[in-house]
Amino acid sequence: MRWSTNLAYAVGLITTDGCLSIDGRHIDLTSKDKDQIKTFAKLLNLKNKIGLKYSGSQKEKIYCRIQFGNVKFYRFLIKIGLSPHKSKTLGILLIPNKFFRDFLRGHLDGDGCIISYEDRYNTPINPKYVYQRLMTYFMSASKPHMEWLQMRIKNSLDIQGALLKRKPNEERYATTWTLKFSKKESIILLNWLYYSPSVPYLKRKYRKAKPYLASTTSGT
Repeated sequence: MRWSTNLAYAVGLITTDGCLSIDGRHIDLTSKDKDQIKTFAKLLNLKNKIGLKYSGSQKEKIYCRIQFGNVKFYRFLIKIGLSPHKSKTLGILLIPNKFFRDFLRGHLDGDGCIISYEDRYNTPINPKYVYQRLMTYFMSASKPHMEWLQMRIKNSLDIQGALLKRKPNEERYATTWTLKFSKKESIILLNWLYYSPSVPYLKRKYRKAKPYLASTTSGT
């Protein structure tokens, strides 16, 4: 396999929302965003049908899913560090420096989030106390993987973020790890990730990032 912007982004999606079958051939990607599945299929030239997957005892959650078989691609994913049941074993991945930000953008679109809002908490004290908050998160059940991600981002951008442990609760059945970036670091990070309007991305997350992007990257 030859690395490219599209391949690196697709690998980022597989790392977060994907699954490798134990049969050594099949790869699965599941997402609540059908657009994301369509983009993934286009990037990898897949013609497979997009199906539906239900979650919960009452099937209240509906996800889109695509599954395909490709032994060569499967072996490539194993070689760079992915594996079946990867949520328990995920660690360092062999991603070339040149394409790391494309991989990371896929990682963000899979299991990350961008939060932006107006903070008016202190306006009763002074109406001028209105602040625009911005935070970027990456999440995983694997601490070694998140430590590796933090290290690669720091080496690329000299920003650290904060690695936080989230204990199980009613929504999470296992401990998860969150790499959180504040507003100042998020602006640096998002401009690096969305370096061109032509790169693949999930539209709803790009819309949140766009107000903070330089005009050369936002296409405005």
